[in-house]
Amino acid sequence: MKVAPGRPRHRTAPALTAASAALLLAAPAGAVAVPAAHAAAGHPPGAYEAPPAAAGSVARDGGGLQAAADALSKGPVYVDPRAADQLPAGQADALAKDIEGAGKPVFVAVLPATSEYPPATLFEDLRTRVGIKGVYAVQLGDRFDARADGDVLSRESVRHLVGAAQRAHPGDATAQLKDFTAQATKQVGKGRPESWQGPGGAGISSGALVGLGALVVLGAGGAYTVHRRAKRRREAEEQAALDSLRVVVDEDITAYGEELDRLDFRPGEPGADDAMRADYAHALDAYENAKQAMVRARRPEDVRAVTEVLEDGRFALATLAARREDRPLPERRPPCFFDPRHGPSVADVRWAPVGGTERTVPVCAADQARLADGQEPMARTVRTPYGEDRPYWDAGPVYAPWAGGYYGALGGGLLPGLFLGTLLGSSMTGPAAYGWGDGVGHGDQFGGSDYSGGDFDSGDFGGGFGDGGGFGGGFGD
Repeated sequence: MKVAPGRPRHRTAPALTAASAALLLAAPAGAVAVPAAHAAAGHPPGAYEAPPAAAGSVARDGGGLQAAADALSKGPVYVDPRAADQLPAGQADALAKDIEGAGKPVFVAVLPATSEYPPATLFEDLRTRVGIKGVYAVQLGDRFDARADGDVLSRESVRHLVGAAQRAHPGDATAQLKDFTAQATKQVGKGRPESWQGPGGAGISSGALVGLGALVVLGAGGAYTVHRRAKRRREAEEQAALDSLRVVVDEDITAYGEELDRLDFRPGEPGADDAMRADYAHALDAYENAKQAMVRARRPEDVRAVTEVLEDGRFALATLAARREDRPLPERRPPCFFDPRHGPSVADVRWAPVGGTERTVPVCAADQARLADGQEPMARTVRTPYGEDRPYWDAGPVYAPWAGGYYGALGGGLLPGLFLGTLLGSSMTGPAAYGWGDGVGHGDQFGGSDYSGGDFDSGDFGGGFGDGGGFGGGFGD
């Protein structure tokens, strides 16, 4: 059995005392022990190769649950050779590098639909054998599903992500797996499993000790390099998220400016009073403040301030329009759920996303009429990382700050129910819930060791394959 090839990984050694370093550096170079199989090959084992002990079983069994678990304990991606056409080696390697680069405990297995992988107990058995906390995404034949330890990613979040991936790529299990993995790595906290850093051993040879001694000299510089790389990677992720948000917010600001023009209010026009002029000044200030806030934005969460200002400005415009037309002043309500550019909502209606749970959402008059006629609302679509245009609530956690600015200011209790059962809603369960963060966990969410063996909540992994994904059912519904 082959798995996706990977780059060699090196274990970071703890710092040694000067006396220990001297003893280590004095060890004879000839004492280095090299496994014969790898010496013959002339290179260290790859990060995603099966460990030497499993190599024999690979040749005999050609796959199987234990072989999959052995491989996943060494790297994030395993492809059974009988399913190699589902995820070719190059794609598997790229996926593994993305997961390891993110430093997240996400495990991916691509398996054939055979009796060696019983669907009813697959997740529980695989998690037991791997023994490491994390998110487990599995493609079994032409079906996809996932499970996770509850303290890594909640059961509801997993269900939402699986459902969104299935709806985005109906009938394409490989695309569902890739979509889910990309979104899961954004939502899971840092916590790269220790065992991924390279194959372990029962003891330390004198040659290995020489290497550890050398690391004493290089440790400070190496630690700084790792820190710098992690910082640059985090900055690159934030910049990419901000770039995506900038496109959407610039469209919002442009639409707001066009609305100001259409209103065509002149402070000196007949019938204008001080209240109208105050509304108009408020709306103009919002326009300028939103533009300036977007220019100053340096991180994704900075976008929240921009959409807060736009929401406030649109209410001022609606108030001004009511005064000019001698209508009752509008109630301060959230923006239309389907597109904040529609302005303040006028009513609450019951609505459910495709395959999702029904909930109450605020709507503008136009969308209220469309829903009453059985038509689809005019939903705001945005570009996903995969180049698709989808409604913003199913486009990923990157849009959490954007939505938080529009809806969070009017009561924190609004958001969880509003986005229940959507991909965006699954990111609104922590500090980033109302736009204060970017929806991406940068902290280490692991408490203690990442290895739990068989001591884990089996309920997180229970149920048959396909019973945990989607909204209201699994595969074959």
